[in-house]
This record gives sequence, C-alpha cells and structure tokens, in this order.
Amino acid sequence: MQKQLLASLRYLKNFLSRTMEKYDGRLAYIITAVVASIVFVGGVKLFIKLTEVLKTEYLASYDSSISNYVQQFRTASLTDYFVFVTDVGDTLGYLIIFTFCTLLFYILFKSWKYVAQFALIMILALSSNLILKQAINRARPDAEHLVMVETLSYPSGHAMMAMAFYGLLIYFVTQFGISKYWKTLLIILLVTLILSIGTSRIYLGVHYPSDVAGGFIAGFIWVVFCIMIFNLIKIFKRDPST
Repeated sequence: MQKQLLASLRYLKNFLSRTMEKYDGRLAYIITAVVASIVFVGGVKLFIKLTEVLKTEYLASYDSSISNYVQQFRTASLTDYFVFVTDVGDTLGYLIIFTFCTLLFYILFKSWKYVAQFALIMILALSSNLILKQAINRARPDAEHLVMVETLSYPSGHAMMAMAFYGLLIYFVTQFGISKYWKTLLIILLVTLILSIGTSRIYLGVHYPSDVAGGFIAGFIWVVFCIMIFNLIKIFKRDPST
C-alpha cells in the first residue's frame, strides 16, 4: 500500500512538473483569465440581483438614508470640488484624459495597444450604459439637482465609466515596470477619483446610491471581461496552437 501511494505521488509530481514546464510562460495569463471568468460571472449575478430590487421599499429606504447623509455635508467649497470631479467624469473630461493617455502611452511604449484597449472598454461601457438606462427606465431622484442632467438614472453612467476607464488604468499600472511607491501612489489616486466621481452623483442630487452601486458593478464587470480577453489574446499569441 505504501509503495502504491509513493508511486502515485511520484506520478502526480512528474505530471505537474511536465504541465508546469509546458505552460510556464502562459501560466500567469491562464490563472488571471480563470479568476477573471469567476469574478465576471459573480459580478453579473450581483448586478442582476440589485436590478431586481430597485423598486422595493427596502432599497428605497437605504437610498434615502444614504442620500440624506451625504447631502447634509453640502458646503460651497465641497460643492465646487464635486462639480469639478463630476465634470472630470463627463464626456469632455474623458476625451481630454483619453487624449493625454494616448500621447503618453505612445511616447513611453511606442505602441497603440493600450490606446486600443482603452477605446474598447469606453465603447463597451458607454453603449451598454445607454442600453441599460433605456431598458430599466428609472427616473432621477426628486431631490434638488445641483447640475444639469438629461438621461435616465440607472445605472449611473459616471460611476460606470469611472470604474471601467480608471479601473482598467489601475490594472495597467500594476503591469508597468515602475517602483512600488509610484504604483501604490497612482492606484490610491485612481481609486480616490473613482469613489469621488461616484459620490459626486449622490452629493449633487442627480443619482440614487443604488444607481452608483449599479454603475460601479457594471463598470467592474467590463474591466474584468477586458482583462480576461487581453490575457487570452496573450496566451494565443505565445502559442497559436493552444
């Protein structure tokens, strides 16, 4: 029995060694793609669950409580900050930042790869947001709006685009060959910006907290989806026969 167990363990060890050696250059991409797939499915289920309870009194009470809590801190200076932040998360803001990133990435990497990936996630997030807004058809809050809005409420386009665009940028930062200090600093700044854009929509009275939560979840789904696709492309580029 002992000999059989040792033989089985030896076989397993040799099998794993051969497998790891075969996939050594692609293992990180494979693991990332598998984890991303799991997170993607979980994110979709969470978004569907949140959408199903939009019209319940239970969620309405949370929306009202959170909105009242955030809006009680309104001051002139804080309003100026959140108006600026919400403008950064608007169409013109993304065009400026996208142009800046395009020039920066091309100068640094001499490649259009990152630019194309940014363009892809922006198109996916924006088009899906417009479709979801029309399909769900949720009206804006009745509270005073401190900025002009024209579209429907759920999910928040600002929150969705912020999570998709800056979330993907966070992923890119983790891949760049820069020091841990700069990586940490950039990630903290980007996370702060994402949260600030989402909070601004509640503070300015143009979205329910659940709109922002739905936008963050939907944007995160696209980030995970794109990371999964990008890693699968890398795997097949390394070995087209995979």
